[in-house]
Amino acid sequence: MLNVTIELLPGGDTDRRLTIASMRIANISYLADLSDYRVDALEAANPLTGTSSRNGDCIVLAHERRQSVWKLLERACAEIIEADWVEL
Repeated sequence: MLNVTIELLPGGDTDRRLTIASMRIANISYLADLSDYRVDALEAANPLTGTSSRNGDCIVLAHERRQSVWKLLERACAEIIEADWVEL
């Protein structure tokens, strides 16, 4: 499983670090060469855009495991953007 955390560092100040989103990517295909992945994401409320906290999930199908981790993250991000989100 991959765990991705997105943090905001206002002015680069690590003491004011805020986690604004996270994503878990889990292989659901027993590590097959072409694998499917379940993606669960959480996004914090954003006062700048007026949106509340929300979560979403999706599936990445038939990903070639021998590619860079960045390719999997790219596909997971593309799928989660189109997911049905639930406000918390």
